Amino acid sequence: MTAGFAETGPAGPGDVPGPATEPVRPAPQPPRLDRPAPTPTPTPTSSWPASGYGTGSFPPVPPAAPARRRSPLLAILVAVLALVVVAQAAFLVVVAGQLRAANRKVDALSTRDDKRLGDVDGRVRALEQQAAKTLDASAVAQVVLPSVFKITVPEGTATAFAIGTTTDGTDLLTNYHVVEGLWTQGQRTATIDHDNQRFPVQVVRVDPENDLALLHSTEKFPRLAAATGQVVPGMPIVVIGAPRGFEQSVSSGVVSALRTDIPESAGKTFIQFDAASNPGNSGSPVVNAQKQVIGVVRGNLNGPGLNYAIPISVACRSFDGIC
Repeated sequence: MTAGFAETGPAGPGDVPGPATEPVRPAPQPPRLDRPAPTPTPTPTSSWPASGYGTGSFPPVPPAAPARRRSPLLAILVAVLALVVVAQAAFLVVVAGQLRAANRKVDALSTRDDKRLGDVDGRVRALEQQAAKTLDASAVAQVVLPSVFKITVPEGTATAFAIGTTTDGTDLLTNYHVVEGLWTQGQRTATIDHDNQRFPVQVVRVDPENDLALLHSTEKFPRLAAATGQVVPGMPIVVIGAPRGFEQSVSSGVVSALRTDIPESAGKTFIQFDAASNPGNSGSPVVNAQKQVIGVVRGNLNGPGLNYAIPISVACRSFDGIC
């Protein structure tokens, strides 16, 4: 037998073709028990397939999951935060208002205090002016005397007084013409006397132009303060010195004038006063009612009551640290 072909043989009597007949259908085969019978496909109806499902061969798509409901806790938290913000804003508004009110009160108090201080300052000045017009020479002398000394040089005696702020000993002022002989000869040592006590001093600086000299002692003495107020004619003053060698001599008077016409010193300002002053008073302090030095006695204008002094402001400019 050749593959692919059916065997043929001689035709038999039964093989004679006869009239055409319907083909014979094979009889249905009984179902096989080794596999399940196929499930018949249901016929679509009005209720099938269900909504969302198809009838094709692809698997059905599951319906969308329902939206999740938001938790009420989130809404509560947002509301609480909003309330906190509003409360803080209200608090800041209240605090700002209180600060403004406090600032207004402070400004009012400051203005009131300034006015009071101005009134007090005016009263103090009035009292100072009144005291200046009624100088107590005895009270002034009691304070000033411990600071005034007789100075001895080869040419004679004069006056010096303690002043300044140095903490190493004490600085003293006198006239340059008092120590000029020492200075020009290269000597620097002189002596000062007070209450029968003698102390050595060194001439440390001089200002010949303004007739001033700065001395220094290693001892510590009471010091006078330099006046900073204005000097005016009529101001009462006290002069303490050692005229003709007589130390601790006190005289009083007033400022007669402020002069710029002193012979051989034209253009420079001097204080003219009428308190008694004699040879030996050179270098004496001229003191006001507040016990402050306003000038350094320089000399006499060849007449009684015509004495003059160098303003203390000149000494302050000449020697740093004494005022």
